Amino acid sequence: MYFVGVDVSKYKHDCFIATETGEIIYRDLTITNNHDGFVTFLQVLTSLGSPDEIRIGFEATAHYTLNLKLFLEKAHHSFMEFNPVLLSKFNNSQTLRRTKTDAIDCASIARWLMTVEYKPYPLGFYHMYSLKSLTRLRDSLVRQRSFYIVKMTNVLDHTFPEFKPFFKERFSATALYILEKYQSPERISRMNSKSHEELHRVSHGKFSMQRFIKLREIAKNTVGEHNEIFGTQLKSILALYRQLVAEIGTLEEEICRLVAEINPQMLTIPGIGPISAAIISSEFGDIFKFQSPAQMLSFAGLEPGYYKSGTSEHNGRMVKRGSL
Repeated sequence: MYFVGVDVSKYKHDCFIATETGEIIYRDLTITNNHDGFVTFLQVLTSLGSPDEIRIGFEATAHYTLNLKLFLEKAHHSFMEFNPVLLSKFNNSQTLRRTKTDAIDCASIARWLMTVEYKPYPLGFYHMYSLKSLTRLRDSLVRQRSFYIVKMTNVLDHTFPEFKPFFKERFSATALYILEKYQSPERISRMNSKSHEELHRVSHGKFSMQRFIKLREIAKNTVGEHNEIFGTQLKSILALYRQLVAEIGTLEEEICRLVAEINPQMLTIPGIGPISAAIISSEFGDIFKFQSPAQMLSFAGLEPGYYKSGTSEHNGRMVKRGSL
């Protein structure tokens, strides 16, 4: 059996190859992160023997491992990706020295592989990786959208503090339409019957004439400060908010398409829609690989710490070490 430790970096990967008896085959093999480097790596692996006799391992390093994983899968080689914290603890158990180099790291990975159960990465992971990338990007954009909602609220607190309470603290489609078209309390207070017809259409008949008159009255008597700078800020924030909403919608369409292809079993659970199923599937993968709910919590980084020594026993903080 051959154990291949790969220290992944942006432009090159360092490899250390040894047998199960400890014989070193390659001490410091460097492959460039391009086609020629990958071909050289495959030639080395082929010279060792059958893929079943080769165990390859590397740390999870975000997107830097993606091309290498795809290359290995197409070449019918299995590989194991693991949390860097595990390797750090293994290294600390082997020596007290603080020396760290790429050559040392790849050798440590190969030796660590010899001591643990080999759990190869599942085949056909690309769809799941794509889904994870999209769901995490969507989460980032949703957070940005929330940020702009806060910014809009801050501006309105200066110019028209009564506006958001009038809409029950929500930026509904009607509220956003009013802000985009009229922008200032002064212009809102001068809305006419034609304006009401537009708002009636936008709100699908829910914005009554009584509410329309009430909003104009509130705008006329607002205690907010009229300032063109705030108006410019609001216009800019609204444009960014609308752009984010459109991008999130595009991402959700693609996520739903991928989920339909994968068709995870959790879609059969009432209350779990395509987006929730996409997040769960992409982060956890095959849930049947977990033997208990506790393992799933640990993988998600939601496992509480636990300490017991002698007569002392207590729970610690959340570990927060899970899926990368």
